[in-house]
Amino acid sequence: QLQLVESGGGSVQPGGSLRLSCAASGFTWGYFAIAWFRQAPGKERDGVSCINSRGGITYYSDSVKGRFTISRDNAKNTVYLQMNSLRPEDTGVYYCAAAFRNCLGLTPNKYNDWGQGTQVTVSS
Repeated sequence: QLQLVESGGGSVQPGGSLRLSCAASGFTWGYFAIAWFRQAPGKERDGVSCINSRGGITYYSDSVKGRFTISRDNAKNTVYLQMNSLRPEDTGVYYCAAAFRNCLGLTPNKYNDWGQGTQVTVSS
């Protein structure tokens, strides 16, 4: 059974940075693409970024392109989301999700395995 655990969330001021981590157990990490999604209160879950199993292909939503960077360390079974120049609209619960080998776009209902989420709050 896939188990994903997000960490690294917190509260920051606009313009600040956070690095989220998605750690995994229960499966062969290197075979899975990992995507990040976020959900603001009262809104639908939106795709943020995805990295394929080998790390050579990445995707970003337009809203985070140029500010967020996704990366992975397969030796540590961890995917990172470096978030810079944070804005209040980046506030939400951030989730990671897994897919076999390749990203399935940034559509939440294409992913079956999810972590519990970590809260990110950007506010002055």
